[in-house]
Amino acid sequence: MNFDIKNYGVLKIGGLELWITQTMVNTWIIMGILIALAIVTRIKLKKFKEIPKGFQNVIEFLVETFDNYMRGTTRDNLMFLGNWFFTLFAFILIANISGVWNMRAPTADWSFTIAIALVTFFMIQIMALRFRKGEYLRSFLDPIFVFLPVNIIGEIARPISLSFRLFGNMLGGLVMMTLIYEVTPIFAHFVIPAALHVYFDLFSGVLQTYIFCTLSLSFINNSSLAPEA
Repeated sequence: MNFDIKNYGVLKIGGLELWITQTMVNTWIIMGILIALAIVTRIKLKKFKEIPKGFQNVIEFLVETFDNYMRGTTRDNLMFLGNWFFTLFAFILIANISGVWNMRAPTADWSFTIAIALVTFFMIQIMALRFRKGEYLRSFLDPIFVFLPVNIIGEIARPISLSFRLFGNMLGGLVMMTLIYEVTPIFAHFVIPAALHVYFDLFSGVLQTYIFCTLSLSFINNSSLAPEA
């Protein structure tokens, strides 16, 4: 295991260089896994029965659990974002726990975490403008107009803090596991490091996925909610 990001090559398109990095390749693999699972689910969906069992039980449990999570985190008029956040949750979760399969977690690369954090940032602005319209823009002048730069900086800080929180935790776990593999004898790799994968990859991966999605939903919910008078 190595915490350096490998570069597999460079593609030149119209004078521009596209670097094929380990993060990109691992992200494509995770996307392929999710697409394959979606296709299988779509095929089996046609065979779902009124009394669920087996695979249908698992799918219905996941959908119902996430629906309850959305209802407990945001308002009814934002429930339509559930499809996006279910996909985001699954995507980040698999990316976080990919270290179990000896992959370098894409979330241990800041370019990955800032990209998904920027999606949250734009969703915050779009939902705020949709539900609060001009009142949201005027809120940048609160409590007085001289606070405009401070309020703008505070808004920009949201995706930065989101991205660094996820990136820092996942990179920290990757560094720790790399160091542990280096100091542990080869014959003991299936004992000590394997046990620590449960914490650094599984437990931490699930926790950081939950934190990222919950904070994203909270930011969107709060920004689109008009403050009480």
